[in-house]
Amino acid sequence: MNAPTHVFSSEGRVATDQAPRYLRMLCKHFRHKFPTEFGELHGRIEFSAGTCELDAATAGTLKMRIATSDRAAVDKLEDVIARHLKRFALKDSLEVRWTRPD
Repeated sequence: MNAPTHVFSSEGRVATDQAPRYLRMLCKHFRHKFPTEFGELHGRIEFSAGTCELDAATAGTLKMRIATSDRAAVDKLEDVIARHLKRFALKDSLEVRWTRPD
């Protein structure tokens, strides 16, 4: 019998009127290294350390959900995603707010 796989997660939110644009930019940027899929309002990036689901369906908000089996990878993925997002948003001053379940 296999041991259960623990899933560690984090949810991020960014207030922006450009949520679909930033979703596409993140997915297009990472698709050169990792499997990605995306449409106008939803995307998914399969990093080697875990996955990031992106959702731009709520007006004015980009939602991101990280899931991984490695607790330390949550910090790493939060940092990688936030740094790239801020780099793409040169004219916007974006703030990513991450929360983790208890």
